[in-house]
Amino acid sequence: MSDNLLQLIVHRMTWEAEGVLSVELAHPAGKPLPAWQPGSHIDVYLGGRIRQYSLCGDPRDPTVYRIGVLNELASRGGSRFVHTQLRPGQCVPVSEPRNRFALEDAGSYVFVAGGIGITPLLAMAREAARRGADWRMVYGGRTRASMAFVSELAPLDGEVTLVPQDEQGHIDLDAALAPLPDGALVYACGPEPLLAAVAERCPEGRLRLERFAAPVVEHTGADEEFEVECRTSGLTLRVGADTSILDAVESAGIGVNSSCRDGICGSCETRVLDGTPDHRDFLLSETERTAGTSMMICVSRCASGRLVLDL
Repeated sequence: MSDNLLQLIVHRMTWEAEGVLSVELAHPAGKPLPAWQPGSHIDVYLGGRIRQYSLCGDPRDPTVYRIGVLNELASRGGSRFVHTQLRPGQCVPVSEPRNRFALEDAGSYVFVAGGIGITPLLAMAREAARRGADWRMVYGGRTRASMAFVSELAPLDGEVTLVPQDEQGHIDLDAALAPLPDGALVYACGPEPLLAAVAERCPEGRLRLERFAAPVVEHTGADEEFEVECRTSGLTLRVGADTSILDAVESAGIGVNSSCRDGICGSCETRVLDGTPDHRDFLLSETERTAGTSMMICVSRCASGRLVLDL
């Protein structure tokens, strides 16, 4: 566990929809929390697991961080822990907020939310309304009862279209995204099939995504083994063709924050001191990939035979 964690307490838990709990986390002494912006998420340490949750409260309130947690049927343990064991008053270690889904300046916005994907987009809609920007949102869910935070969207100065699947079917993305106004950016968060369908319909450079799961990508050719020098630890390791850098460094006793192991959460992002990464994550921009100064060691590999990492 990282030494730079905030030790917060569960201040309040609220049912926001069928199967969705919001959790408010506060400093035990009431101190202000580190600032954040819409699109930020925090790492939450839950019963020995690290999970990422988007902040869905109000950045202007420094007293609490609020997250929304769906009780996932296929939970790997995080959401089940929140719903069955977490209770007000308990201490929860969390990271400071980080943001790889920032709300950029734009002439207007289209937000596409699927299920619990509403969490980062709620904060973005609130911010867009504050800026006086034109924005609209289409929000789909399994049922109306399962769609969280609807009452908080209603007072905002924007166009919100709710699409409960059991009443209306899937979101009509052609109608939602066409015509896309000049200068508009599209922000989407939700299940992978929804994000893939949004990506098919968006002009290049206009879409910003946050994923819950990694899309299936086929890599041609066999992976090869390579060498990794862990500069801080003073160890040099061989990473096998069928082994990730993360697995190799953990086997060598080097502690690294990690969660998804799919290249979508950013927990294991590591500074590259030398060598050329073979980026296979779904977070870094093309500019960041070209710079090659950091990599997600859970999925990315080496394109130069050797890497020197700040580990």
